[in-house]
Amino acid sequence: MNALLAPFFEETRQAVEAILQRYLTNPDVPSPLSDAMAASVKKGGKRLRPMLTQACANLFGVSLDQAARVGAAIELVHCYSLIHDDLPAMDNADMRRGYPTCWREFGEATAILAGDALLPLAFEILVDEATHPSPTVRLSLIQALAASSGATGMAGGQILDISPHLIESLEAAITMQNLKTGCLIAFSCEAGAILAEATEEDRQKLRQFGFLLGLAYQIQDDLLDIEGNAASLGKPVGIDTGKRSLVALLGIEESKRYLRTLQDDIFRLVAPYKQPLFDDIITWVTTRET
Repeated sequence: MNALLAPFFEETRQAVEAILQRYLTNPDVPSPLSDAMAASVKKGGKRLRPMLTQACANLFGVSLDQAARVGAAIELVHCYSLIHDDLPAMDNADMRRGYPTCWREFGEATAILAGDALLPLAFEILVDEATHPSPTVRLSLIQALAASSGATGMAGGQILDISPHLIESLEAAITMQNLKTGCLIAFSCEAGAILAEATEEDRQKLRQFGFLLGLAYQIQDDLLDIEGNAASLGKPVGIDTGKRSLVALLGIEESKRYLRTLQDDIFRLVAPYKQPLFDDIITWVTTRET
């Protein structure tokens, strides 16, 4: 990260971590479950989605605390999805972010319940008046996050991801990636406009920004899965071998060319906002090595 992005990222991360800490410290939750929930959220992670929410919220002067609360909710949904993705019935992964996966550390049953508990906790944050004084805004956030994480979002993308016979074309691979990864990133961007009660045009433009950025992120992630190393990534490489990703369909070199074209498209889309952070985020997402 460059000198502009790094301090912004750190400020956002600290604000989000403080909120997550408050919500994950609850003496009424039985200790095996609370330990699994906290461990899965606290063990690293890029916090990309909260950073995008904050960057988009900054366009409209939304407070750091409001954006961080939404970012924390998004992060809980993201972490829930990773817990379930790692289960033996899904990716059967042993490592995540350099640590044993939740099911490996706490057992399958506890891991399933930890994911089940993190998902509704996200909506507890969004429904709180501290997130936004307007009930209409809070309901908009809840509706959009629910759609992004359910059958028309992440869950739908995951079923396509584990059903490679359904991915027979580039268009089908893009649809799968948009659902599995793009929907939550798109909401992360759109949420900044929702918090600001911005125009529908801004909401849709930032949502499109998120979808394109999510696709770029996933392509780079798949390339790293092939060309990266486990030590830097914090997880085994090659775990997605056999899946019908865009990289699997196009090949490495063509995927890299597609990624460069996608990067140019994203730059053009958000250029009217004249937000330097966007340029830095786009560059980081498309060139990262971890």
